[in-house]
Amino acid sequence: IFYQTTMMSSHTLRVLSSIAVRSSRAARHSTCNVTNITRAAFSAQPAAHDKPLTPGIGLGKTSTGLVGLDVDHDAVPKMITKYQALLDKLAASDMPPTAQYRINVEKIARYRIAAAQENLDDPEKVEELCNCGQVEELVVQADNEMKVMDMYLRNRWWELVKPVDIEYNPSDEDGGHGDVEWGDTPDGEKK
Repeated sequence: IFYQTTMMSSHTLRVLSSIAVRSSRAARHSTCNVTNITRAAFSAQPAAHDKPLTPGIGLGKTSTGLVGLDVDHDAVPKMITKYQALLDKLAASDMPPTAQYRINVEKIARYRIAAAQENLDDPEKVEELCNCGQVEELVVQADNEMKVMDMYLRNRWWELVKPVDIEYNPSDEDGGHGDVEWGDTPDGEKK
């Protein structure tokens, strides 16, 4: 701006300044009082019906403390929407209800939806109940899970998981796997 004004003639500068003076006079004499509007709209004082803002908590939160993750005061409703989308996608898929991935995702999504619905106005309580980060992170987790689910459904990975028989009371001390403690040698192999 400085470079441009130094290149203008003195006549141009006088014309511009007179326009600025006239517009400021017109603004002072208008019926709309801009000062009161800006004070009411941008006041640091809370409105009479609002709770006072506490720095770092609720609407007073200004930073997540995580690089690249901005504060989102609408994160709790977004959580509900995104986790419900996960449940809807699972319901519309041909993945069997017995697939462990489906079982895990459904449990997590339902729990987080319930926590968010019960505490719409208290994101700190949602964070405490979910115990997996800030609400902004929970929204990102839902987005990431949707990407994983798309891959899982596209590749039909539940078909690759085979059931495993687990022996709960093995007859051998080592479970029949030939495992030995470090330093021990098997009976037949003496050095």
